Amino acid sequence: MQNLEVYLIPTFFIDSDNAEVVAFAQKHTTPTMSEKERAVALYYAVRDGFRYDPYKIDLRREALPASRLLGRNAGYCVEKANLLAAAARAVGVPSRLGFSIVRNHIGTAKLEQMLRTDTLVFHGYTELYLGGKWCKATPAFNAALCEKLGVEPLAFDGENDSIFQSHEGGGFMEYLHDYGNFSDLPHELFVSELRKHYPHIFEQIPIHTKDFMFIV
Repeated sequence: MQNLEVYLIPTFFIDSDNAEVVAFAQKHTTPTMSEKERAVALYYAVRDGFRYDPYKIDLRREALPASRLLGRNAGYCVEKANLLAAAARAVGVPSRLGFSIVRNHIGTAKLEQMLRTDTLVFHGYTELYLGGKWCKATPAFNAALCEKLGVEPLAFDGENDSIFQSHEGGGFMEYLHDYGNFSDLPHELFVSELRKHYPHIFEQIPIHTKDFMFIV
């Protein structure tokens, strides 16, 4: 039997006790819902309530608690996964974060030019403990973006993993490396992996252009 307590408590980044996170979670769920129904409802609230935007990256610790996304209408995969994890904990659903290196990431053509590679490091998703097992859920890509790119948005049913996003070039997102799962956002590992894989970006920081913002 797993000890799930660590996946229910607030942390610095998964700040599930933040008043705005609690209000967000309660807005999109009801007390009569089952755990699975709460998790599914929150998945769609995060997926479609915040536009996917990988072109504004702020890696400072103070910028990355889940509650910070609630002040905006867009975020990138790590931010959206973190908010789903926090909202889930706020309504009693155990959650943790998972990260991977992926290829065939959608909606990042300009970003790939800047990164000088088609692999995206530290792609984030959420894992939710439902029905006695961990289910992976990727709330990054909102339905409007998927429609624009001509791909199906990722659905989540609370029972099966939802990670293989279809790609506008055909096929599905390819997972090249798994960093494992974490009870809180591993900030130092996150930044160090980006620095290792994209050193030229860090040589330019801070970056502020009309197309790209990158702050460390």
